[in-house]
Amino acid sequence: MEWTKLNCSKNQVNKAGDVLISSGSSQEELNSAIDVLTNWRSSHSFPLHTFAVRLKRVSKQIDSSAIVTRRLKRVSSILNKLKRDQTSKMKMSRMQDVGGCRSVLPSIDKVNKLVELYEKSRGLKHKLSNKKDYIKNPKPDGYRSFHLVYKYYSDKSKEYDGLLIEIQIRTNLQHYWATAVETVDHFTRQAIKSNEGEKEWMDFFKLVSSAFANMEKTSAVPNTPTDKNELRKQIQVLAKQLKVVRKMNEWAKIHKIIENFEKGAKEKFDFYLLNLDLTTKELKISAYRKSQEEFANSEYSKLEERMLKDKEDKDIVLVSADTTKELRKAYPNYFLDTKEFVNKLSEYFKESVFENDKEK
Repeated sequence: MEWTKLNCSKNQVNKAGDVLISSGSSQEELNSAIDVLTNWRSSHSFPLHTFAVRLKRVSKQIDSSAIVTRRLKRVSSILNKLKRDQTSKMKMSRMQDVGGCRSVLPSIDKVNKLVELYEKSRGLKHKLSNKKDYIKNPKPDGYRSFHLVYKYYSDKSKEYDGLLIEIQIRTNLQHYWATAVETVDHFTRQAIKSNEGEKEWMDFFKLVSSAFANMEKTSAVPNTPTDKNELRKQIQVLAKQLKVVRKMNEWAKIHKIIENFEKGAKEKFDFYLLNLDLTTKELKISAYRKSQEEFANSEYSKLEERMLKDKEDKDIVLVSADTTKELRKAYPNYFLDTKEFVNKLSEYFKESVFENDKEK
């Protein structure tokens, strides 16, 4: 399989990013910039593959139920990040998570074990560029996970040297929280994930993150109640006010999934293109084998280019997963599935504290 090679300079990548977020760019400039972005993003595929293979191997050694996936960052997410970070002069070539892989493990102990394995590893040629422990030090919005960012280096594939790949390591509980945030964003047209949501929803998720941190006996989110009874009380008030469970149950009912798989194929699928229409709540899934990765990347880019040009309200991503069951676990937000999130919240309260929120 031919992997995409970078055919543009860092300067060209940065200029393309500037053009794409500028309100005064011509259509010709935008088309050229999209081509540069597509090539630059796709060039992360080989380094990402290299990191994901190792992450999967060592994660499964720690726990066979570990969910390991990888993805190239969505164009919409890249552009939103550039727009948000204009004050810090963020440049596209310096973005750390264009290629990202993730391991989701059952417990904090196993997360710590995997992190320790990476931090003590002496066999990696790649350079550790950055690390963030958002479990020990949660973000103010409630996000919790451990991030490692590497600069790729190789004796054989030097054309990819210097590209950044991010590894995220988190627990199931942290994953349920993060994907629930994205699901609410999809349905309520907010940007809670980017700290641009309604105050009540943002407060709710911040408080719930502290509740989940208490369950895992880890650091709570800054500026949330340290008294557990007060924390419970505030979550209950907001959950009822926002009708959290009722809304999440209703969202699951109106979700329509269209699968485009080759039925009866002997080979298993390795990549899934998820195309979520945020207006109709319709999810289209196309599946590809390992040998079709570059074709899948091409289809991904075409859909995103059309979305940008036609200003379609969609969320599109190409991801890896071993099975459709694992796909649902890794990306419940695309299936608009918050069942595990609600279950864990109820478990925290030791009862279904949201009965008054449900339909009679």
